[in-house]
Amino acid sequence: MRVDADRKPLVYPQPVLIIGTYNDDGTVNAMNAAWGAVGDDHQIFLCLSAGHKTTKNILKRKAFTVHIADEKHLVQSDYVGIVSGNKEPQKFEKSGLHAEKSEHVDAPVLTDYAICMECELESYEEKHCHCFGNIVHTTVDDSVLTDGKVDYEKLKPITFDIERARYVGLGQVVGKAFRAGRELINPA
Repeated sequence: MRVDADRKPLVYPQPVLIIGTYNDDGTVNAMNAAWGAVGDDHQIFLCLSAGHKTTKNILKRKAFTVHIADEKHLVQSDYVGIVSGNKEPQKFEKSGLHAEKSEHVDAPVLTDYAICMECELESYEEKHCHCFGNIVHTTVDDSVLTDGKVDYEKLKPITFDIERARYVGLGQVVGKAFRAGRELINPA
């Protein structure tokens, strides 16, 4: 039997994305954004309300970085999500994370995370909190590569469970994409 779940956005898994920006004084800011996704081949979509320090920074600098949160940095990733940069000026320092200046955009690369997508702001629509960024450069730490490709079993990304307000690691491989459905193309 199906039950009414109201209008909940129960899309899962939700990636946990850590957004890096610079504050007005040049210090680093980081934010946990669990509502984000791929916009297209070279674009990131984030749902960021206008009141966030990160959103203000993005609108001023027209740039940001996106990092994939992982099990190793779960505590730091959660911290930058529950503490506001509007209220805590030492937020990044207290997180224990590290950063270096991007060579491609006016935003910091958070070096603790293995994947960093450096983005320029494409658009921001305040009414629905829609932020689109064009990816201009991506770096990956070689510790999470296998045969030159990102190995998510090594990366150990965390996902956000919106129903239970918890982080969940990704599980095992259950099938091969673009192959599993072939058995239905020409059934015996």
